[in-house]
Amino acid sequence: MTNPVNVSLALAALALAGGWALHVSRLYRRLDRSRHDPLTGLWTRDGWTRRAERIIARRPRAAVLLADLDGFKPVNDLHGHPAGDAVLKAAGERLTAWCGTHGVAGRLGGDEFVAIVDDDARLDDRLADLAELLRQPVEHQGVTLTVGASIGAARLAALSEPSLSAALKAADQAMYQVKGRTRRGRRLLLAPALAALRSLPQRTRLAA
Repeated sequence: MTNPVNVSLALAALALAGGWALHVSRLYRRLDRSRHDPLTGLWTRDGWTRRAERIIARRPRAAVLLADLDGFKPVNDLHGHPAGDAVLKAAGERLTAWCGTHGVAGRLGGDEFVAIVDDDARLDDRLADLAELLRQPVEHQGVTLTVGASIGAARLAALSEPSLSAALKAADQAMYQVKGRTRRGRRLLLAPALAALRSLPQRTRLAA
């Protein structure tokens, strides 16, 4: 004969386990939301870093890029923050589409974005496509908004230290070289010492 006390204890244990599982599930959902930028839906710095580290562990021939929107401040100053938000949201959508299923995009803050993608022989051409994509106008409440894009990238396989931190540093240096040498982000640059750097003069002529 079943002991009623044992049944009650078992039911209580099941209820407790179910409640804890629900609590953990809600906690994970809140944590996941905290790692997404609420405006663009992209991963925040912490969420993106975790995923980028996992990608590097599986695919050491990945490439890391940083993209900064040139002329973003005038958009905010002239048209207001809602217009700036529209530009940032559009940039996030375009970067996500460009990354496809084999890359991960994130927003570091402000108008600075980051991504990690598979490296291939067409990387420099793909970066040029991304720069052009980010420069496409954004329509907001009857106003056409346009910004530029400076992009720096680094191939993990080309670095003496193939780590995420080293790739971010190299991509950052490349991006600011672009910013210092161009107006409205009309060029892109792979990190120094990369073979693709030799194609920069041709890329510059094509982008002009």
